[in-house]
Amino acid sequence: MNAEFLRFELAEYSTRLEKARSAMERAGIELLVVTDPANMSWLTGYDGNSFYVPQCVVVSMERKPLWFGRGQDANGCRRTAYIGEERIKWYDDHYVQSDTLHPMTVLGQIIIDEGHGSATIGVEKDNYYFSAAAFDAISAALPNASFKNAMRLINWERIVKSPREIEYMRGAGKIVEAMYQRVTEVLRPGIKQSDVIAELSYVGTRGVEDYWGDYPSAVPNLGAGADASAPHLTWTDKRIRANESIFFELAGVHKRYHCPLSRTYYLGKPSQQMQDAEKAVLEGMAAGLEKAVAGNYCEDIAIAYGRALAKYGLTKASRSGYSIGMGYPPAWGENSASFRDGDRTELRPGMTFHFMSGLWYDNWGIEITESFLITGTAIEFLSSVPRQLIVID
Repeated sequence: MNAEFLRFELAEYSTRLEKARSAMERAGIELLVVTDPANMSWLTGYDGNSFYVPQCVVVSMERKPLWFGRGQDANGCRRTAYIGEERIKWYDDHYVQSDTLHPMTVLGQIIIDEGHGSATIGVEKDNYYFSAAAFDAISAALPNASFKNAMRLINWERIVKSPREIEYMRGAGKIVEAMYQRVTEVLRPGIKQSDVIAELSYVGTRGVEDYWGDYPSAVPNLGAGADASAPHLTWTDKRIRANESIFFELAGVHKRYHCPLSRTYYLGKPSQQMQDAEKAVLEGMAAGLEKAVAGNYCEDIAIAYGRALAKYGLTKASRSGYSIGMGYPPAWGENSASFRDGDRTELRPGMTFHFMSGLWYDNWGIEITESFLITGTAIEFLSSVPRQLIVID
């Protein structure tokens, strides 16, 4: 264990492990194979850009978690995780991208050697990092085991943040504030989209005060003019034009913890359509935020937002928010609670959300969003950027 690299106290990792084991017990799982890198890091501290090859953390009821990954990444585990040498296992490089071998067969033998060959094993079937081939390989290697889908089992345990996690997210909020300050300084007709992104990326990496900027789980999204109708387009070398809107969806990041934020700019005099959309979104956000108090439910926020939009003849087909915290590519959402009809997740102090109030239609769109923390009495915004359509004359 290399204590100087740990981002949390050992006691916090111990608490997380107990929460994981309690969730496993409730789900009837004896052994858990965790392949989501955010869940791996939350459990052990492991942090590496190695999730393009099979890797995982294995949680049992008796021993420390076991890290399993590519041999050349074992040193990364030694440098970042708390678990100790005896719980670091790896596979040789001839298993990497092989047409005939799969690393999960190696893991299967390790699980047998540890006495869990006949266990009920949970796997995260529907995450970005666990393939059908991985499931086939581990199933074949453990013919006496039974498997359960443990998708989002750990994600739900992460939803209430510790004081240290909240500190990191506040730092990420300061970073995203600085990023938008730089956008406001450089965004002018004629500048290339790629040059704007270069400026804000520099600020996002440099960080603010003692909060250095980590890499984001998703690249900046940018939509200008008619492209604002598509929420997940990225930048090009097109030049920014006068008399059109442009939105940015960015995140400040510190130690893998994210604070996403979106703002829409208008270069020139805003059209009546954009002014009306701004009014609707802001009224809708205000209505939703009134419901963002402990004891209410996620759906209460979405319903309030939708009702406010309806007064303006607008609708939002997609969810209007989601839980945030630690993230790895390709997305910064926690894959747990969402602001949408039917989500009865109770809001509790320590939960953090991105109120994604963006609207997208056939040839236009607007994004003005907030990230916030549920407290015992109110909400705390994780960043402070003017909540409005930002006009640049």
